Amino acid sequence: MITFRVFVPFALGYFLSYLYRAVNAVIAPDLIRDLGLDAADLGLLTSTYFLTFAAFQLPLGLLLDRFGPRRTEAALLLFAAAGAGTFAAAPSTEMLIVGRALIGFGVSACLMAAFKAFVIWFPRERLPLVYGIQMAAGGLGALTATVPVEAALHITDWRGVFWILGGLTIVASGVLFFAVPEKQTGQPQTTFGEQLRGVARIFSSPVFWRVAPVTVAAQAAFLSIQSLWTGPWLRDVGGLDRGAVADSLLMIAAAMIAGFISIAVLTDRLARWGVKPMSVAVPAMGLFMVLQAAIIIQPAGQMADPMAGAGLSLWMLFGFFGTTGILPYAVMSQSFPPHLAGRVNTGLNVLVFTSAFCAQWGMGAIINLWPVSPSGGYDPAGYQAAFTVMLALQGAAMTWYLLFRRSL
Repeated sequence: MITFRVFVPFALGYFLSYLYRAVNAVIAPDLIRDLGLDAADLGLLTSTYFLTFAAFQLPLGLLLDRFGPRRTEAALLLFAAAGAGTFAAAPSTEMLIVGRALIGFGVSACLMAAFKAFVIWFPRERLPLVYGIQMAAGGLGALTATVPVEAALHITDWRGVFWILGGLTIVASGVLFFAVPEKQTGQPQTTFGEQLRGVARIFSSPVFWRVAPVTVAAQAAFLSIQSLWTGPWLRDVGGLDRGAVADSLLMIAAAMIAGFISIAVLTDRLARWGVKPMSVAVPAMGLFMVLQAAIIIQPAGQMADPMAGAGLSLWMLFGFFGTTGILPYAVMSQSFPPHLAGRVNTGLNVLVFTSAFCAQWGMGAIINLWPVSPSGGYDPAGYQAAFTVMLALQGAAMTWYLLFRRSL
């Protein structure tokens, strides 16, 4: 019962966090139509979520380790609700950016607070499995951001969708605050200076810098593409109409959920035989890169051909193996004392989400270098160039890890 009371409220928060993160992939045509956005504008608007998310990660780590995950996340979710209301009522692109920024700030604790709580409540050796199931809850949020949101747009508009999300976020905040129990960790209260020294200890650790680059590169590519550019790619390169795009995004999100659960279970089982999480993560990240290369060389319009199913299969595998970037978080949690857990994961998250912001906006800027088609779509060559840049960065990071890896 206690496990249920701990896990479910944090899973609900992360479900909403991922729904907010991915919803623009479906409502992008409405935003482009209503506000006249180009690719760079759309990338900036959507990626602002990542910027404010990343900016608060180090202060968040201090708050999690000092005040606990329950109170910290419950308070921050109220800012996300305010951001949803601002986004829904926004009369201009600038106010949409403000709303999106508040959302990113407000959900910035949804994963890290859960990880901190799980370190407190669950055995260390089960963390990869528990983390994977938590990520699957996020996958359900990504799935909800596809066909269900598309269906909701037949009843209301994108503004109505965000009013509903704001109300659900207030409910999630209340559930976290009132349902999750407290547990004393046995760690003495530390001063602010001691907390900062803990951050310095993390960022000066060789283990951290051996793992961080490959994690950051893989996660930045996955987050920036999955939460925005997959939808426009399916339209402009895949040749799909709006309904087919939503259906495809649903299938990709379902594959992502399967990936989080399957890889977590596999890692948990292999750990019992002495196989370490990075020994699973690195080969899977390599396969993730191969899948991106296959997507890059897909011919334009291929997915519109009902006899050609390879395109969707590649994207579903992209969703499945993109989830492996979460495994290094468990490695980090197991490599430092429990009282540093909040700061360890948020320290890594600073790099991941700052990179995701740069990647999502930067991909839009690259796509914008090519002319827009008469129908309003973006040039397939722009997507090819943007995806290739992301793949090259992952290749460089993987080389770094393989050259300087140690026993992890």
